[in-house]
Amino acid sequence: MKILQFCYKPPYPALDGGSMGMHYVTEGLINNGHQVKVLSFHSKKHPCKVEKLPEEYVEKTQFETVFVDLDIKILPALVAYLCGESYHVKRFINDAMKRKLVEILKKEEFDIIQVESIFLTPYLPLMRKYSKAKIVLRAPNIENKIWWRIYKATKNPFKKSYIKHLALTLEYYENSHINDYDAVSPVTDVDAQYFIEHGLRKVCKAIPFGMNTPELISDVLQEKDTIFHIGSMNWHPNEQGIKWFLEECWSKVKEQSPQVKAYFAGRYMPQWLLNTEMEDVNIVGEVADSIHFMTSKQIMVVPLLSGSGIRIKIIEAMSIGKTVIATTIAAEGIMYEDKKNIIIANTPEEFAAAVKFCLDNPEECKAIGDEAYKLIAEQYNNDNIVKQLVSLYEQVL
Repeated sequence: MKILQFCYKPPYPALDGGSMGMHYVTEGLINNGHQVKVLSFHSKKHPCKVEKLPEEYVEKTQFETVFVDLDIKILPALVAYLCGESYHVKRFINDAMKRKLVEILKKEEFDIIQVESIFLTPYLPLMRKYSKAKIVLRAPNIENKIWWRIYKATKNPFKKSYIKHLALTLEYYENSHINDYDAVSPVTDVDAQYFIEHGLRKVCKAIPFGMNTPELISDVLQEKDTIFHIGSMNWHPNEQGIKWFLEECWSKVKEQSPQVKAYFAGRYMPQWLLNTEMEDVNIVGEVADSIHFMTSKQIMVVPLLSGSGIRIKIIEAMSIGKTVIATTIAAEGIMYEDKKNIIIANTPEEFAAAVKFCLDNPEECKAIGDEAYKLIAEQYNNDNIVKQLVSLYEQVL
């Protein structure tokens, strides 16, 4: 099968959850004997230089990329606001990408075009015109759900009003264009049910992200009495969640577990976080190896208040046997059992109690991590996930 994978940001190098999700699909398809060409946007937020990528990757994927300026611009944002259009989507409309896409489709024939985000929907007319391929949306999130959750958590009235506009226009766009695809593959049953309830009439099959279970690192000592978070802080739900955790939860956590230390890692740390002087709060920033970092700490906390889809970093932490304490929203879409392979906490008091339980009961904490490892190895094996995706493609074809 010949597949064009159309990405909203570079899937490689896989530096964050979104990139990892796309890259594992690329890798899995190629390993199963399919031919994949990757066409991607890159931006200031997600830069990419083809000449710096490994030759083997570029050769295997025929990787090509086009720059898009995703910086927020007042005038276009105002025009979108007055016209009731989705500014999220409009930012991805790019003439250079249109030309590149047409060039590729004129030169090559594909069986499937896998579109990695609803933001790339404006390119469907060109795909229909220049290709006979079936077009499948691989939906990592319900984008408008993220913004509705951000809206509910926002207190500033002016900011709240604009975020409501973003959520409304994005919701209208998603619901209006979801049937433009030949099939939709969300990553959770929750998201699949949302699409069906909002009028999706095409093939819809929830297929989670898969991953290759990383090799465990045996020569790294785990620091006792530590919690950690890792994630790109230029994704709004991550910043929002960490701000809430530090402002609302941390004092309660320290009150019950005075010995605990917290570590926050990830790219694009905001200045307010870099400037924090809270006791035992360590801002690590970007790390060279996420598995090495996670191995060196004890318990992962994921205090998301908004978001959709599956949090790849949770899957990654569970795959190396880490105990994860997460909100219901953060764990959404994962086939977890609370207190068996993850711990759910939604309030400051619940986070404090969960951290205390894990620190005071290391054997029980380890048992939860062991169960997390089993869950990922059995349910999120990348080879099995890709076979489900290929089965969907065959059904659509």
